[in-house]
Amino acid sequence: MKISIITATYNSAATVRDTIESVLRQTYKDVEYIVKDGGSIDDTLSICQEYETQFKGRMRIISCPDKGLYDAMNVGIEAATGDVIGLLNSDDFYTSDDVLQTVATAFVENSKLDAVYGDIHYVRSSDLKKCVRYYSSKHFRKERMLKGWMPAHPSFYCRREVYQKNGLYDTSFKVAADFEQLLRLIYIHNIEVKYIEKDFVTMRLGGASTSGWLSHVNIMNDHLRAFRQNGIRNNVFRLAMRYIEKLREYK
Repeated sequence: MKISIITATYNSAATVRDTIESVLRQTYKDVEYIVKDGGSIDDTLSICQEYETQFKGRMRIISCPDKGLYDAMNVGIEAATGDVIGLLNSDDFYTSDDVLQTVATAFVENSKLDAVYGDIHYVRSSDLKKCVRYYSSKHFRKERMLKGWMPAHPSFYCRREVYQKNGLYDTSFKVAADFEQLLRLIYIHNIEVKYIEKDFVTMRLGGASTSGWLSHVNIMNDHLRAFRQNGIRNNVFRLAMRYIEKLREYK
């Protein structure tokens, strides 16, 4: 089973080495690694190119302008040839070397599975070894999406055919196209998913979804529109309850 990993980059020279090297360290080797660069003006592209030979033909770099993160992800998904697709952001890295082996084993053991997901944790750039927030997907149920919950998106691995059948990211969403897509796949189309109790990814704080109060306003607006767009009635009061529950994630 081939797994395609997609990393979207844009001026990621400060962090992308950690990302790439964590892919190289994976014990599971039937991996296609696609880097979609949006036209970086720093050293991102040259750093990525340094690693091409180490992947022995399994790395592909696509460099062209795009319309942002979700558009870059869509380009990567459309270019992927693997049976299963996962996303690894350019300021994140795998928490352990056996993540992809764990993913592959789950799909091999259950041919009916459409997707798997696990846990992630957050760190500050100043101390990559200290967890400041742990996001567990253990208690996720699709009904909880009505409160704005979703599986940890960086831990989500999905069969390519599911994307082909149900569509990619809607790039009209500012910061929550990932939520809208998972709402569509899990809640609307009821794909077969499985939780794996494992920390998949280490994320640096400061991304589009963790960068201050304005990001939370944008997320709330995007969530409400995602429900409307998919014909689901919801309101801001129900969604706001999620922020109280999230306090338990912080260390």
